[in-house]
Amino acid sequence: MGTVGTSTDEIAGERRQLINVAYRLLGSVTEAEDAVQDAYARWYGLPRSRQEEILSPGAWLTTVTSRICLDLLGSARARRERYVGAWLPEPLPDRTEWNHAGGADLTGPADPADQIVLDESVAMAFLVVLESMTPAERVAFVMHDVFRYPFAEIADVLGRTPAACKQLAASARRRASIARAPAPATGQTDVVRHVKEAWETKDIATLVGLLNPAAVMTADGGGMVGTVLRPVEGGARIAQYMVAIADKAPGLELLERSVNGMPGLVAQRAGVVMTVASFEVSNGRVTRIWAVRNPEKLRPWARKG
Repeated sequence: MGTVGTSTDEIAGERRQLINVAYRLLGSVTEAEDAVQDAYARWYGLPRSRQEEILSPGAWLTTVTSRICLDLLGSARARRERYVGAWLPEPLPDRTEWNHAGGADLTGPADPADQIVLDESVAMAFLVVLESMTPAERVAFVMHDVFRYPFAEIADVLGRTPAACKQLAASARRRASIARAPAPATGQTDVVRHVKEAWETKDIATLVGLLNPAAVMTADGGGMVGTVLRPVEGGARIAQYMVAIADKAPGLELLERSVNGMPGLVAQRAGVVMTVASFEVSNGRVTRIWAVRNPEKLRPWARKG
């Protein structure tokens, strides 16, 4: 059989697509990069004769990457149980926005985080919902609903029939429906800006007014930095907690920045990013806050020097 697109450049050109698939499946830039590297290692480990039999190397790499991600998702529960505190997906910066605002480069053009397309399928609210799915549901849903792969190809990844994969995607779609209608970015921008201003002035009353009474804040420190280990529930309690943080962290600077393609806040001290906060806004009030403080998850936000 003939070959299609087996040049080194064309094979390497699949990396961006693979990183995008893997990040959405895993919620981790680091693990996504490892999965893609593993897939490439398997490709280059094939005998040349076997490579020449593969008509679509891109499809082969996608299938292998997805299977690797499926295996990682299968072991994720055990890893989450050993994780200190709540586990949140790794937040993604908007490189163009960040460079424009700060005039400095991040970790460099080869950073896999820079290759991820910032659309609604990477919004933090959406990624958190993906975490509630079984590994098979997540793979079927992400590959079909986000990347439009046919169920016949997804069946090859999951080792199930196309009909079974279709049922998995339908089940996942029901879970994901609550995250498919985020507030418009313009409306969220105003709310986040008001939260920033009230946080900076330690105005508890205004913060309480901006937070839904049933709001929940989840923080991820990974046991590496101090933070609450369990979600803080209730707008009043969250407001008090935010002001307490401001009291304990003099010199903390708050910046309005895009986080996973949606308006968010970045807290930094002496130019070092300490926290990246994502928000879910409904009817003009904050319903969820996800604050990532684990420094290992903030590497894409680090500046050179």
